[in-house]
Amino acid sequence: MRFLPIANPVSPFAATTLDYEIDDNPGAPLQVFEDHTKSILATNTSPDVGFAWSVNPYRGCFHGCAYCYARPTHEYLSFGAGSDFERKIVVKPNAPQLLRDAFDKKSWKGELVMFSGVTDCYQPLEASMKLTRGCLEVCVDYRNPAAFITKSPIIERDVELLAELARVAACRVTVSVPFWNPEYAKAMEPWVTTPARRMKIVETLAKAGVPVGVSVSPIVPGLNDQDIGEVLEAARDAGATHSFYVLLRLPGSVKLVFEKALREKLPLRAEKVLRRMREAHGGKLYDARWSVRGSGEGAYAETIEALFTRTAKRLGLSHDEMNRYDEPATFRRPDRSGQTSFGF
Repeated sequence: MRFLPIANPVSPFAATTLDYEIDDNPGAPLQVFEDHTKSILATNTSPDVGFAWSVNPYRGCFHGCAYCYARPTHEYLSFGAGSDFERKIVVKPNAPQLLRDAFDKKSWKGELVMFSGVTDCYQPLEASMKLTRGCLEVCVDYRNPAAFITKSPIIERDVELLAELARVAACRVTVSVPFWNPEYAKAMEPWVTTPARRMKIVETLAKAGVPVGVSVSPIVPGLNDQDIGEVLEAARDAGATHSFYVLLRLPGSVKLVFEKALREKLPLRAEKVLRRMREAHGGKLYDARWSVRGSGEGAYAETIEALFTRTAKRLGLSHDEMNRYDEPATFRRPDRSGQTSFGF
């Protein structure tokens, strides 16, 4: 049996590297590593996103999206940004208890917590490990507002908890649906359910009373910008209330992984996509400047923005960027005696 070569750019932080010949390549089996970190809340200071706090129960993501901007974060673990990111998954088994500990600190004031901000908190391992579910239960117990972004139907398992959080505090779910063409989706998101199935997630959550919307992200110029209207219309019909988009970002090793997947799986589209990317980023494939990296600039980027904004407005979808909204002051610390403690 011959294995395909692993697309795994070398980590710049790795002390040693190992290259496999094509006939000896062992493939990329799933490996799970435990991270017994002492804290779970990550802080964010970037002006490009609308949340200050996030929880990431998992590092790395089985979904294997070629465009994922989080791939270089695996390099800090001396893993690669390619197949390592997809099959060497780091889990935080104590995440729910660590979140409870964080909420118990007097310094915590009940701010919105984003799940996850980096990798999908409902990726396949969540089905058995239930780390995100455990954290959601903590948010319900403390009436702490939370937002979730995912591509996975596994979130439907927790629909009752999400609805309860929406009732006692605030809860918002965003389903990532960047493609409507199933061929393009499979090429760029090989281990994710179909776009049509993701719309069923929107419908399920909306019917349960959970505020839900879609992220048409990333928009890949020359590939899925033509899908914007169809995705937003399907989202509206499924019960979505909000939407946003981010232009494709290719930091670090992501460029190598994305371009390789694009040329191998969609060779007839590759040059057009890369040309359009440069048009939207001042002649480069990626511009890392804040406020520009997620939106691009120039005529082509402005056209995408205008199309998205007009379509979302016509369909009655609020155009919210990265879940920006004011959370209510609902946070309460549960008293271990069964009573409620305000804790402020």
